[in-house]
Amino acid sequence: LFLFCMLLERLDIMSLFGSSGIRGVIGQDFTPDLAISISEAVASNNHEIVIGRDTRTTGMMVSQALIAGATSMGSNVHDAGMVSTPTLAREAAGYDCGIMVTASHNPSQYNGVKLWNPDGSAFDTLQMTEVENRIINKAFELKSWRHVGTTYDLEGALERHVEAISKALGSASAQVVLDCGCGATFEVSPRTLRTLGCHLTTLNCQADGFFPGRTPEPTEDQLQDLKELVLKKKADVGIAHDGDGDRMVAVDDRGRFIDGDRLIALFASSLKVKGVVAPMDASMVLDDLVGKVVRCKVGDVYVAEALKQHSLEFGGEPSGTYIFPQETYCPDGVYAGALLAKMASEQKLSEVVDALPSYPAKRTSHLFEARDRQVVEERLASAASQLDCERVLTLDGFRAEYSDGWFLVRLSGTEPKLRVTVEARERAELERLSNIASDMVGRCLR
Repeated sequence: LFLFCMLLERLDIMSLFGSSGIRGVIGQDFTPDLAISISEAVASNNHEIVIGRDTRTTGMMVSQALIAGATSMGSNVHDAGMVSTPTLAREAAGYDCGIMVTASHNPSQYNGVKLWNPDGSAFDTLQMTEVENRIINKAFELKSWRHVGTTYDLEGALERHVEAISKALGSASAQVVLDCGCGATFEVSPRTLRTLGCHLTTLNCQADGFFPGRTPEPTEDQLQDLKELVLKKKADVGIAHDGDGDRMVAVDDRGRFIDGDRLIALFASSLKVKGVVAPMDASMVLDDLVGKVVRCKVGDVYVAEALKQHSLEFGGEPSGTYIFPQETYCPDGVYAGALLAKMASEQKLSEVVDALPSYPAKRTSHLFEARDRQVVEERLASAASQLDCERVLTLDGFRAEYSDGWFLVRLSGTEPKLRVTVEARERAELERLSNIASDMVGRCLR
């Protein structure tokens, strides 16, 4: 309880879980003691647990702490080793739950955990609250020495992931440049693409938790090497993943970055879906292209929840996560990359992208002190109430909607950042709305 209270004091947030599990700087916000407490709480209600980790240097340490906590509760742990998040989430189908050790796209000094259901979906809000309450109240007892759990090595997870994707997609003959960013897809993504029949050139496809090639977050400015190599190799597509493989972003055959909004539109159009789930920060292109768009909070757990609730066939986030429910409710960057490669082998990707509607947009982020989180949120609420717009949506952050555009200001669920997204039908309107949003953010952070 003392550790938990200290953590809340440092982070100045109301709960331990963010929108993507629990994560923080190792040795400060996230410690082995915290990992033990988390796994004790999880294991108090789950007897067979599968665990995996990404390539971070602290992954083994956190995994061992989680295993110690779970087995002390009498649960059995099946250790899949170093695997991607979608690989681990798929494996959860055979167990009570899965625990992935990852900080996803965060820098190398971060680590954390994300919890998975047997259907591949992340623990929802109710489940996360239940785990958190158990940590706080210690509503469980450790087992005696006779009844502690056993740890097993789980083999073949990667092979099963590759086999599932190849079975679903068949074959592809695209010329692909793949940048795994030294993250957890370093083996599963190359093997998947080669199994499909793609001609592959790899970049940063070795496991290295220091992420020497680029940051774990595959933003456009981090993918210059990928762009250049796509042009040099005359490739059909360039694919990049984040640190744990739930994200995928791409570069077309002309070396142009394809942002997440356009990839959602591209997949939705190609799959001919009747509706799509997308978060509050997703483009209005989806409304024009698909028609039925169910908006949700930012975070793949909320996309998965909405997909189940509305029985839709596809959902995605502009950050680069895409969920294909017929495969899994986990965002699978490996599957998404393979599907895009198949599409690129059948038609010129640049032509398909250019045929999509396009509106100017801008995304920025602004750091603040973690301890000021509540103050910043209160200031945002006050500022949003004074905006002169058609309406303000407050499902997740503050989305101000105007006749020809919108902007969203929201607090990140994983970092002390304000994220701002602006989109408009015309460049002049984009600049006008950007100025309004910037002024609002500036006043809230001063």
